[in-house]
Amino acid sequence: MVKQLRNSLWLSLTMIVAVSQSAEADTLPGSLIDKNTFLRLHNSSHDSSLLSAIPANNAAGKSVIPSLSQKGSSTAGVLSQNNTPTDNRNIVVPTVPTPATPGTAIPPAPDVRPPAETPSYLNPSPNPLQFPTRPEEVRIQGTQPITLQQALELAQRNNRQLQVARLNVDRSRDILREAQAALLPNAGLNAGLTRSRSAQPNQGFPQQEVGANTAFTGTAQLSYDVFTSGERSSRIRAAEEQLRLNELQLEQTAEQLRLDVSNDYYNLQASDELVRISQSAVTNAQASLRDAQALEQAGVGTRFDVLQSEVQLANATQELTNALSQQQISRRQLAARLSLAQAVSLAAAEPVQIAGLWNLPLENSIVLAFRNRSELQQQLAQRNISEAQRRIALSQLGPRVSVATNYNVLDIFDDGSGLADGYSLGANVSLNLYDGGAARARARQEEANIAIAETNFADTRNQVRFEVEEAYNTLQANLANIQTASVALEQAREALRLARLRFQAGVGTQTEVIDAENALTNAEGNRVTAILDYNRALARLQRAISSNQPG
Repeated sequence: MVKQLRNSLWLSLTMIVAVSQSAEADTLPGSLIDKNTFLRLHNSSHDSSLLSAIPANNAAGKSVIPSLSQKGSSTAGVLSQNNTPTDNRNIVVPTVPTPATPGTAIPPAPDVRPPAETPSYLNPSPNPLQFPTRPEEVRIQGTQPITLQQALELAQRNNRQLQVARLNVDRSRDILREAQAALLPNAGLNAGLTRSRSAQPNQGFPQQEVGANTAFTGTAQLSYDVFTSGERSSRIRAAEEQLRLNELQLEQTAEQLRLDVSNDYYNLQASDELVRISQSAVTNAQASLRDAQALEQAGVGTRFDVLQSEVQLANATQELTNALSQQQISRRQLAARLSLAQAVSLAAAEPVQIAGLWNLPLENSIVLAFRNRSELQQQLAQRNISEAQRRIALSQLGPRVSVATNYNVLDIFDDGSGLADGYSLGANVSLNLYDGGAARARARQEEANIAIAETNFADTRNQVRFEVEEAYNTLQANLANIQTASVALEQAREALRLARLRFQAGVGTQTEVIDAENALTNAEGNRVTAILDYNRALARLQRAISSNQPG
């Protein structure tokens, strides 16, 4: 017993000296650097695997982390780049990992590579009325990693709401053509052929005789409204503004779709990172459990430390299970947004990194938003439509002048005479003297709509400014959070390393190790959250000014 205590004391002193030397050698940065320099260097200086799991070896000196090819791996099935839409033999069906148990480890996340171009088999069926009726038609057969740019391209090509907006524009063009048709005269042609028999009295005889004849008639008509008191031009103006309104709505739908796809992609990245962080937390909890069990077997640890480690591992495993569920939900959310094929799911192929910089000042960003936002132009277009509708209503009280001409021919066969023809010219003037006030009431309704559009313009202008200010301030806050979280992450990693050394030397407690593990998990989660929140704020700011390239 005395010899065991002496050996433990000597091991403790050795570890304390090592810890002290390591603490003196590793000096952590304590100040923040310039933001532009930080952003330019940040994505290249930090890899996507910030929380490196401490390798755990078994008694034989072999790693207990299984390879990616082992059963139960969390690696999602990835479609081969050479696959075709009809070739499903090379599709790897993703496997759902089972929750880890004490003594097992979670494999690391796969290193996926984005394909060179967006695969065509991700596109949905060209039949919009497709209605799957069998389970195999909706069963997920593989998961395709794509980049954010590829997701945006798929959305532009497949999103249903965007397709509806395009169809509305096409319909508005046809409505405009219909209104412009009133600028031209109306022409018509009628022709008929009749044969008739009638009984006629025979002169001087009581009997009657039957007479038959065949006749051809033809008429050509031409009419034109010379003056409509402004109704025709107002209808054309209303149709033009409606087309412009729908074009602006198409632009708004496309910009909002870009924001929604970006947010869905960032949510997918967040769920992937949450899975990775949870896997690392499980691995660290397993390492702590092995250390506690080893110390208990050596006689220098307690059963209480082992129980604490087991609880910590159970909690980490539960967090991993929830993270895997959220990952599947995020994948399906993005797939639904992109209107993908029924049998394919998506994965994020890009690591979590800062999406870019915003170099415009706040005031310039607000002015740029006022200039570009389609919502403001929509209110002006709606005002112009109401003004045109007001003029149409008042035109019913004015005079209307129209002219018409027709030419007709008549030929009765076998009557001994030739073809007869005729024509007519005419003009018509009409004036509605009294309609009970209906026209002016409709005009006053449109005047109210004009006032509503002007009020909505002012409200939309204020809302646009608020969106820019909110996104801009959030962007600046998350920029500072990224720098702070990066420093805290390095400190948390070092703290965990020192806590393990202290615990292994017998001068620390298992509670300190568990607290350090939790702090490291939280630190990495905070950094990932800060980066993704920064990217979301950047996407909102780009949406707020409806431009991808500021300035």
